[in-house]
Amino acid sequence: MKIRRIIGQGVQSLNANRLRSFFMMAGTIVGIAALTTIMALGRGIEKKVMQQVETFGPRAMMLIAGGGKDMPPPDTTVTTLTVDDARAIQKQVSGIEIVSPMAWRFRINVKRDVHQYQAVLWGVEPSWHAAWNWYAAEGEGITNEDVATLARVCVIGQTIKRELFGDEDAVGKRIYVNKKRLVVKGVLSKKGSSPMGTDFDNRMIVPITTAMRRLLNVDYVGAVRIITRDAGQMPRQIKEIRALMHARHHITPPQEDDFRIVSPVAIAKMARGTSRTLSILLIALVGLSLIVGGVVLMNILLISVGERQKEIGLRRAVGATRRDILSQFLTESLAVTFIGMLIGSGLGVAIILFLKKATRIPVMISWESFALSLAFALLVGTFFGVQPARRAASLDPVETLR
Repeated sequence: MKIRRIIGQGVQSLNANRLRSFFMMAGTIVGIAALTTIMALGRGIEKKVMQQVETFGPRAMMLIAGGGKDMPPPDTTVTTLTVDDARAIQKQVSGIEIVSPMAWRFRINVKRDVHQYQAVLWGVEPSWHAAWNWYAAEGEGITNEDVATLARVCVIGQTIKRELFGDEDAVGKRIYVNKKRLVVKGVLSKKGSSPMGTDFDNRMIVPITTAMRRLLNVDYVGAVRIITRDAGQMPRQIKEIRALMHARHHITPPQEDDFRIVSPVAIAKMARGTSRTLSILLIALVGLSLIVGGVVLMNILLISVGERQKEIGLRRAVGATRRDILSQFLTESLAVTFIGMLIGSGLGVAIILFLKKATRIPVMISWESFALSLAFALLVGTFFGVQPARRAASLDPVETLR
């Protein structure tokens, strides 16, 4: 009963000074709203990372031309990665299921009548379809015969089909790449975004021999897609592939590699590292906001103690102990931060729902944000409420009543 009475008196005091109470909880509201939003963003980014890993392929690796980077795209100035390198990996590294080399060119003009579109060109082998688990939704994919005969055919992505053909059937129609005529033999199924967030459906694939000899006039490739039978063997295979490339490209330390190997682990590690760094920075700003809010809370409570000296003296005169006064003011402080936490959490959820509806920013509400918000609110309320509560409890009742 005594605890309920103290809580009731604290809440009654806050209700009697609503504007002052709002100013006391303003810092908590802003800090908790920011914390809730930041944690939702962090969770959303983590979920998107896992989706990107699935898109990339949990058993996939990419050997990419050009060193000194962690992620795609290939360095188009590096000409040392070849189809023979891909064949060597297939033969010499155990546990590999698929090795698919790709000649790669960005921003290549694709024309059809008066329509024109800038696409990404991949010269591929038939194994490419299985390596990416990406097949033709209309028509056919690339075949061994296409590669053997340097066939003037292509398979286009959904974005290219939409831009060049609209609602028309694209299969069997002619398009031009680098003034070379190609026949569309298929349209790829919709893929969506790549692990880097770019449009995967603006790709077009042609036989690798057609790309290298007819369209690009090159004797090298940009990347090799590698699928392992067992993801658990990937660390060993990456080491063996790196050693094999060092031997084939005559690279010895301290020479820099002219290639890099990307795996799902690398993608997740990089994305999570970026997300973690951003989250730490933003949480530090939230912490600063809560500290500022706590200082404001403490100062207003100290002013309140001075204004309520007669109230404190009367309570002491009718039998209230120092402990009762301490508990009342500490309860007021905790009530301010707790109510601020509830309002801040509600505001944070509203911001999250707005971001989810109005933008492409990935967000996901989690119970951890509410638990952390409650912990922060209680910590701020206790830490910054102790000093005003102790000052109120230490007042001499005789002096306060004069």
